[in-house]
Amino acid sequence: MIRHGLLLGLMMWLAGCATAIDGARYQATEPAFDLFEFFDGSVKAWGLVQGRDGELIQRFEVAIEGSIEGDQLTLDETFTYGFGEGVESRVWTITRRADGSYSGRAGDVSGEARGRSYGNAFHWQYAMDIPVRGQMLEVKFSDWFWALDEQRLMNRSYLQKFGFDVAEVTIFMERQE
Repeated sequence: MIRHGLLLGLMMWLAGCATAIDGARYQATEPAFDLFEFFDGSVKAWGLVQGRDGELIQRFEVAIEGSIEGDQLTLDETFTYGFGEGVESRVWTITRRADGSYSGRAGDVSGEARGRSYGNAFHWQYAMDIPVRGQMLEVKFSDWFWALDEQRLMNRSYLQKFGFDVAEVTIFMERQE
């Protein structure tokens, strides 16, 4: 009986080691964020990746070119690194579904990404293999975008493995006119 109690306690503690944000809390928050509207055209982004201990792993810039055809958004991303190394380019193909959710794919993403809007927030989830100490490690990404206004947004990504946050990405994005 004590063993089951310890196991239950350990499971509850582990569940608390990953960031979990309630999107419904942002449903009425302005300005409303429209993924397709924001990324239709050129967007410039600046970001950094921090390890679990807060140390800087990467600093980068991203040039994003977005185009829409029907219910499909294509994002062509080109990365430049000021510190660290990483992918040089990524192309996302994102589909707006009839129920208001989104699905997407990119060459380095495992399977299908899923997303949903909540007022000024947008939640995007997917899995990706990333290089760690000479090996490829699959981690889950939980991206949260928050619109600051019609031209700018912030993105916080939580990288998780075995239910733990292992790294965080912070990105500032601005539409280019």
